[in-house]
Amino acid sequence: MMFLHVAPSNTLSKQQGTLIGEYVYPEYEQNWKLFAPNPLQQNIAVQARAQLRTESGESWSTGWTDLTARDGRAIHHNPLPSHTEQNQLRRGWEFYLNTHNAQNRSTGPRGELSERYVRRIVLSRLGAEWAEGGRVERIQVRSRTTPVSPPSWSTEKISVKPVYRVLPWWQVTADDLPEGATNS
Repeated sequence: MMFLHVAPSNTLSKQQGTLIGEYVYPEYEQNWKLFAPNPLQQNIAVQARAQLRTESGESWSTGWTDLTARDGRAIHHNPLPSHTEQNQLRRGWEFYLNTHNAQNRSTGPRGELSERYVRRIVLSRLGAEWAEGGRVERIQVRSRTTPVSPPSWSTEKISVKPVYRVLPWWQVTADDLPEGATNS
């Protein structure tokens, strides 16, 4: 599948384009850039919380968990962190942003796929932890974007106040859970 994805257009890849795309996106998508002409000018942290239901039927929400900070701690002092540890969450969030407008409405056919992908990332990282407090019914994701302060010698003035983008609550389905996990 990967060979057909990266190979020049041919009869087979044209006939099976949809199937190839479903295999490749979003987990194996590549976005190669040799140089970084526009360096990062902001820090983006992806955070999530859940709404849980206990066995007694009580519903409650967890606090926000900073997934980006957890990723940073996981690779800190690791001389050879994996591509997934470094980029899965960031690329998943970029994928969502590229398929949704500012009102969080899908702008194309890959919007639903990006939502499912972000849900799966969040639940694979926090689902088991949250399940200790009850059944995970819904999750909510947000980003906190903070501009990078200009260097001390710069005369540029910017606000370093964080800006939040809060997504709507998403219902959790069995398809969102990591393989072998149950939402009991």
